[in-house]
Amino acid sequence: MFLPQNEFTLFVILGLASFRLTRLIVFDKIMEPLRRPFFKEIEEKNEKGEVEIFLLPKEKGLPGLFGQLLSCFWCVGVWVSLFLVFLHLQHWFIGDLFVLILAVAALGAIIEVIISKIMDI
Repeated sequence: MFLPQNEFTLFVILGLASFRLTRLIVFDKIMEPLRRPFFKEIEEKNEKGEVEIFLLPKEKGLPGLFGQLLSCFWCVGVWVSLFLVFLHLQHWFIGDLFVLILAVAALGAIIEVIISKIMDI
């Protein structure tokens, strides 16, 4: 166990880790193959005649339930937070390492967005 024992610092680290893992699951392209079975693709043409693809949760059964869950950033965030807090409370080295890596990645992503906005990239 190497995460800080200061409650506020631990809270921030777990919050950053939760943010990063939630975004990874809900939005990041790398997780798209795992999300795909729970969504149906809808193709529509926009005003310019370009085809846009929308993903909507399937409507029935377990795929529909998971599709609804995976389309909700807030819902996934609750379950991810529960998982990460549980992982931390188990005092497993690998769990704390996983949390720390996610927190550092989140902080890096936040800094990148801020710098990109400042530099207008």
